[in-house]
Amino acid sequence: MDSALSKGGAFSMATGATPARASGDPVVDRLRAVQDLCDRGEPLELIMAAVLAEGLDPGQRRRFDADALAGPLGSRLDLATKRGAARRREFVTLFKPYLAGVDARVKRDLPVARRIAFHLLEHREVAELADGDALQKVATAAAEPSKRVRTSMRWYADLPLRDELPDSLFRLRAADLIPMTQVEDISWSGGRLRVSGHAYLAGLSMRSRRFNRATVVLRGPRWLPPIRLRTRRVFHPEATHGAEEAGCNYDWSGFTAELHPWALRWRAGVRAVVRGAKRLLRRRATVQDTTTWRAEIVIWSRGARATGLLRGPSIGRTERPSGLEVRPSKWVRPVWTSDRALQIVLQPTRAELTGVRLDGEKLEVSVFLPGKGTGKGHARLDGHRISADFTPVEGGTAVVVPLAVSSLLQERDGGRLWVEPKGDPAASVMLGKAQESRSIVGEREITVLRDRRDRVIVSAHRIRPIVSGVTWDENGTLTLEGSYPGEGSAELSLKHRTGLIYTVPLERDGSRFSVRFAPAAMPRFGDTVPLASGSWSMAVRDAGEMVPVRVDHSILDTLDEAPRIRDGREYRLISTRFDVPVLAVAEHLPDDEKGAGGLYSLRRAFYPAERARELTDATVYVASDGRQYEGNVRAIYEERVRRGDDREHIWVVKDGAFVPPGSRELGFGPDVTPTVVRAGSREHYAVLARSRYVVTNGFLPPWFRAREDQVVVQTWHGTPVKRLGNDLPHMSRDPKPPVWYRQAAEVRGWDLLVSQSPWATPVLRKAFGYQGKVLESGYPRNDVFLAPEREETAAAMRRKLGIAEGVKVVLYAPTWRDYDRKSATLRLNLAEARRVLGPGHEFLIRAHAMQAAPKMPAGLGLDVTTYPDIADLLLIADVLITDYSSVMFDFAVTGRPILFFTHDLQRYSAKRGLYFDLAAEAPGPLLATSAEVVEALRTIDEVAAAHAERYERFQRTYTPRDDGKATARIVDHVFVS
Repeated sequence: MDSALSKGGAFSMATGATPARASGDPVVDRLRAVQDLCDRGEPLELIMAAVLAEGLDPGQRRRFDADALAGPLGSRLDLATKRGAARRREFVTLFKPYLAGVDARVKRDLPVARRIAFHLLEHREVAELADGDALQKVATAAAEPSKRVRTSMRWYADLPLRDELPDSLFRLRAADLIPMTQVEDISWSGGRLRVSGHAYLAGLSMRSRRFNRATVVLRGPRWLPPIRLRTRRVFHPEATHGAEEAGCNYDWSGFTAELHPWALRWRAGVRAVVRGAKRLLRRRATVQDTTTWRAEIVIWSRGARATGLLRGPSIGRTERPSGLEVRPSKWVRPVWTSDRALQIVLQPTRAELTGVRLDGEKLEVSVFLPGKGTGKGHARLDGHRISADFTPVEGGTAVVVPLAVSSLLQERDGGRLWVEPKGDPAASVMLGKAQESRSIVGEREITVLRDRRDRVIVSAHRIRPIVSGVTWDENGTLTLEGSYPGEGSAELSLKHRTGLIYTVPLERDGSRFSVRFAPAAMPRFGDTVPLASGSWSMAVRDAGEMVPVRVDHSILDTLDEAPRIRDGREYRLISTRFDVPVLAVAEHLPDDEKGAGGLYSLRRAFYPAERARELTDATVYVASDGRQYEGNVRAIYEERVRRGDDREHIWVVKDGAFVPPGSRELGFGPDVTPTVVRAGSREHYAVLARSRYVVTNGFLPPWFRAREDQVVVQTWHGTPVKRLGNDLPHMSRDPKPPVWYRQAAEVRGWDLLVSQSPWATPVLRKAFGYQGKVLESGYPRNDVFLAPEREETAAAMRRKLGIAEGVKVVLYAPTWRDYDRKSATLRLNLAEARRVLGPGHEFLIRAHAMQAAPKMPAGLGLDVTTYPDIADLLLIADVLITDYSSVMFDFAVTGRPILFFTHDLQRYSAKRGLYFDLAAEAPGPLLATSAEVVEALRTIDEVAAAHAERYERFQRTYTPRDDGKATARIVDHVFVS
């Protein structure tokens, strides 16, 4: 053992791999070390040293080589291929000697793209591979799984170099033909288990039942005969709609399979006899055992055959399939493994919960073990051994497990309960017919609950809200009801994966609660918007603490998880991971717009056909990819509506983010009503193909190509402070990255670029490689700061946000960090600012859309990150705190103070780069700490006076055209003939 440890330590020291707990398998440990080195981006020499290190026998070496070439080494090759000739040369030079020693069978059985790439490395010269494009061609083409061709009843990959390399390299083998599966329903009917879903081989269409078979096979312990389920193919077009590859039809990839439990029982009976005989020979009592079968699917399709695990439960009910008691204390249970593979388990109940009683400082859990009586043994709660009282009774053994309440309250996670009679294997305690238990101890509770396999889990945690009732009304309002003992106000928090949060007040009545909200109309700054697409988790904020919400296990079988459709969007309340409630939101798409196939049809067929039709005299407005009604695009639209321009106005809206106002809502009369099209829809493609004008503030979809007779007005979204476009380091890399080509194609379609100032014009030209016409009009979105009605507009805006008159508004609007986008930390100490400045200040926090949502201290500020247009916030702000954001140029038009919180100036400048010397030209002080910011706010008049001269110079240089007439200049230039 000491020798093994020393070898492991030497290996870690030699390779630089992070020491980890050994698995006992040298191949797994070696792979883990190599993967760790690759993940950390270590030099290739170090990685190859780990790969070539001694210590594996020939069989282990073959296993290691197969997994390493298909995994981390293959990924490292892909990276070298993308990074240019020098990286390719290094990789090929170091890799050739190793590859020559790899077993030929290992190389033959690799996935086809890896097989071809490594063949090139082994048989071609270093210079040819480094300076040529063979590797890039193979890597690019391999990303398309639909590239399959059949020759003489065999399937081959349709990849480059087929005329130059042997056909055997391109033949699809087991590593390439892996079934793509999803299980959509598991249920019991007439005593039989029915499994349904879809399964196909990527790239091989399944347009009919002909030459298309599938069989679900259950494989148990190795010597038991497998079970072939009665399986039939069914029409299932949803598989085509959800496929990741275009050009393939999987309409007949659906399947249903049925299992009679008797097939499991007799096989398990034979196994029990064999195992029981072995135990008797060892003079040990026989014990009922669990038998597990893994579910595989075998597909025969158009001459190809493949076998793979049956994976992928649909979210919700399919994740928690119910079991069937086939005889007393004998259950058949479908279960999911941690890697989402289906297993069928024939499980005896060797220990069953009979009761739970809280007795002072002890929680007594009563368990019954059927069979012979025994008087000795112990219990286990996860890995903790616990003494227990075993008493022989009629029919078996009664066990009482005393659990110390104080010990349970200290544990962070719950644990499974086991009992282990002396001389027998441990038995997992099952809930059976007993009732689940919740025992309240102060502000915490100790629960004895079942998991999805009916096993008993004991845990202690803060008292949780338990949902026991879910109802939807005809108006789309969702009502959740349940139990949650406690006092005081609380609110339900809905959190998106992006960090966006909505809160809804909780109504409490003793130990009960209810909460009502309409997912399609959530309040936001005086308006209503639908919840964004994605999954929304639920928790209750109570006394400043977030408490997770759970679903009562008694309603799981009847929980209504059907989608509700409102205004073109789907809403589903789902219990996932067994009892975790999630609100799933998605756009309700027509079938011909779903999946890669729908996109392919829209881009390759529908859009070109629409481009060939005559233009309409319409204008398409796209602001922030359709996510916001804001900025320069908004200002141009409203100016045209104000003038009574009744030509068609079309707004692209993504994910139901907003509803653009018409002339009536804007107070300009009833004549103009805008058209709304959903981003990504068929109508979106049509209007971009046929509208004469397109006004945007960012890049348009990559499939868009401007027509000669179209006019594309690019207003951009701010004078750049940080480097962008061609000025970023990766854009000058050779070969050029895909984003370089996308930008070049986009910029060629621009007819007019709007610039805020003469300083900004050459910066934008160079960054985008733009040679067309520029209009230095100033920014339309800043006209509001100089409009005659600005005071009335600002007062209405303050009322909308609930800000009292006379309160000084401080807007904190930092930009995003490329290197720290997931950080939600709020650098500004709001508590200290409140203490120093007193109640006469209101802080508005505006995080960047590309940064994680900020973690806001309750009651210290107002999170306005999701407010649609920052111009409205700048209008009411008395002081702006920013860093490297273009918002500095917009706010400078107001003449109000600006503070620069540049705590990471050196790092940001080095990582991203700035277009000018902020320290020399900023119209306000550069502050490194939150304390300095607070002090500057306290003495803001003196700070503003000290920087007045620099402020005026800043305005002359960067905002000379922002005079309140920028919008009129653009509208006159573009839309007035």
